[in-house]
Amino acid sequence: MRKDYNLEKRKYVIGGFIVVLVMIYIARLFVLQVGDSKYKENANSNAFIEKIIYPSRGLIYDRKGRLIVYNQPAYDLVMIPKDVLPFDTVDFCNTLQITRQEFDERMLKMKNSHSYSAYTQQIFMNHLSALDYGRLQEKLYRFPGFFIAQRILRQYNYNVAANVLGDIREVNAKDIENDDYYRPGDLTGDLGVEKSYEKYLRGRKGSEILIRDALGKIQGHYNDGANDVAPIAGNDLHLSIDIELQAFGEELMRGKIGAIVAIEPKTGEILALVSSPSYDPALLVGKERSKNYSELLNNRFKPLFDRSIMGAYPPGSTFKPSQGLIFEQEKVINTSTAYPCHRGFISGGLRVGCHGHGSPITLKPALQTSCNAFFCWGLKHMLDSRSKYGSTSKAFETWKQYMVDFGYGYRLDVDLPGESRGFIPNSQFYDKIYGEDKWISNSIISDAIGQGEILATPLQIANLCATIANRGYYITPHVVKNIVGVGVLKKSVEKHQTRIQREYFEHAVEGMRMAVTGGTCRKGNVPGLDICGKTGTAQNPHGRDHSAFMGFAPMNDPKIAVAVYVENGGFGATFGVPIGSLMIEKYLRGTTTREGLASQMSHTSTYSAKAYGKAEPKKTKTNSESEAAKTE
Repeated sequence: MRKDYNLEKRKYVIGGFIVVLVMIYIARLFVLQVGDSKYKENANSNAFIEKIIYPSRGLIYDRKGRLIVYNQPAYDLVMIPKDVLPFDTVDFCNTLQITRQEFDERMLKMKNSHSYSAYTQQIFMNHLSALDYGRLQEKLYRFPGFFIAQRILRQYNYNVAANVLGDIREVNAKDIENDDYYRPGDLTGDLGVEKSYEKYLRGRKGSEILIRDALGKIQGHYNDGANDVAPIAGNDLHLSIDIELQAFGEELMRGKIGAIVAIEPKTGEILALVSSPSYDPALLVGKERSKNYSELLNNRFKPLFDRSIMGAYPPGSTFKPSQGLIFEQEKVINTSTAYPCHRGFISGGLRVGCHGHGSPITLKPALQTSCNAFFCWGLKHMLDSRSKYGSTSKAFETWKQYMVDFGYGYRLDVDLPGESRGFIPNSQFYDKIYGEDKWISNSIISDAIGQGEILATPLQIANLCATIANRGYYITPHVVKNIVGVGVLKKSVEKHQTRIQREYFEHAVEGMRMAVTGGTCRKGNVPGLDICGKTGTAQNPHGRDHSAFMGFAPMNDPKIAVAVYVENGGFGATFGVPIGSLMIEKYLRGTTTREGLASQMSHTSTYSAKAYGKAEPKKTKTNSESEAAKTE
């Protein structure tokens, strides 16, 4: 009998269809039973409750072992939506002292969260007060599906160093997406070391698996607690900050806008990091955190902006020691080289003003008197040396690389979030302004005195001072001295060498010492401390000039390097020098012999009307300003 090939083909088609259908069913069953956690959660939730146990957050101490930040118990009201049974919402709201509208808003917000699940813990209200906790504890049995979870809040022994410490806040969607450690309602570090050392401070969460019967009543720990996981406390931090020096610095900067940075030169440990105006870190704790944060954020003086590491300012004459070092290393000058100063630098039709002093002048007296002309001539001769460099732009690139060696133009990589890089221009920057190869030394001569396009953070200025104190190197500045159980991070001990010979640093040090004993910094001379310093008066096109200072001591065994920057403070000798020398004396001696000067600094305000939109009181020039005008 002849075969019917069409029927034969149809058999294979039907068979193939049946195989595909079976495979689809198998795949769907796999997804439902293995791939989709929803059904697993549903099944488990009928028998088990996983209760998260939050670890104790690491404590924070200062360099002398004084406790700065510790933990205080706090309580959150948590619910598992699936387990919530009908309850008296009026009684519930009265117990928590909230309105029905607030209740509905909280429920809606929770349900609209992208991480909402009816089978897992959801936070209904955090940071319960002691009274709320007490009232609720007595009535909790009336509200099935709700329970209380213990958390921690940060507490502070000192109301200073808010910019260093930071705070903790509730995680947002991005935090949860970036780190599977977090769940909705968890807390994370925000700003300061709380943020940069979050993974060390937070510890590891624990959990308890509780079993319940068919009526939903807790019967005890599943498997007698064998599956429970104990929490692991976070690592404690020992900061390099001296909290008493920090408090003293914040007091001196009261009523001023600016920063103080103090560094131990040999180690790079930051002794004080003051940003002014500041705020009490306790403001960002508990129920009022959101309200207080909003007020700080909208404050016109920007207390949340850490000026010590984020503020980028023209460094002014604090820049000059670095220029002398470059010029000596590049053989542009030596200690005998003298340049004229006719009340300023005059070249062609260009004039950069200066104050009265002897002329011609050499390097060390130029640092002593803060002569603008000397450093302008030095940069001009370096950039105009075509026989050595080939072009102005190539000479400028050589100059810039030295500045990078000093830590300018790039982030120093301090262990705090938000650091600014400041600004050191390159040749391409000026090519865009003037045209390629169409600019000369006179076009950018203000760079020589820390003006023009130059910008630096107070941290970078202090780091330059530490580099000079060390005679040629710096350690990456850092605020954490030790992580308990971990040690010191590698980047905190990295040494950065400049390419400048040590002997040239000795010349800069001698010039800075002369500035204190008989020059622009003489107001900061403290017998027995051998302070070396350099003032800075940075021009400000928006109002009164900025007052700056950098200094270190003792001269031959440096233990502290300081930078001070006061916005709209006028001459460097007006605020920079007194505040800087007071900080040095306080650290080296534990006290100050100049209480009157300290009181004057802490009770003098420099808030500028022009910069901050207030009617500025009429100012009269002080005696110290008149004296400084003669020398800087």
